[in-house]
Amino acid sequence: MAEEAFACRMCGHCCQGQGGILLTDKDQDRLAAHLGLDLAEFLARYTEPQDGKVGLVCGPDGCCVFFKDGCGVHPGRPDVCRAWPFFRGNLVDETSWRLIQDYCPGVNPAVPFEDFVRQGRQYLRENGLCREDRGSAPNALLDSAEDRKP
Repeated sequence: MAEEAFACRMCGHCCQGQGGILLTDKDQDRLAAHLGLDLAEFLARYTEPQDGKVGLVCGPDGCCVFFKDGCGVHPGRPDVCRAWPFFRGNLVDETSWRLIQDYCPGVNPAVPFEDFVRQGRQYLRENGLCREDRGSAPNALLDSAEDRKP
């Protein structure tokens, strides 16, 4: 069996940064239900508009509002969080993949880029995380037929 390309270390690095966690309509419904809130209340308390999309607010520390010594909504987390580190840029650009190795301790540098891509695309397909429609999907999840060409 091939080595695993990624194993989350729960470090929280991917939870940092204003504007990085954009929500699909499905994410909004899932998080509201997970928190026991109606959608309108969830949106008012925990989101803000970001370039025509809906994003989670950050806390004063610059991290996702739900990050407190780990993900406080892990079972209900957004698709973009579920997809990390298998973002479009990391799957189509080997330099981006190399750069995330310094940032994310869960990315296995011993796994060749081609295996990272193969495992990433398989993970995204199996978990229904590929998007071809720009709609509300975060750009990191966009995966076009053009990207999959050898």
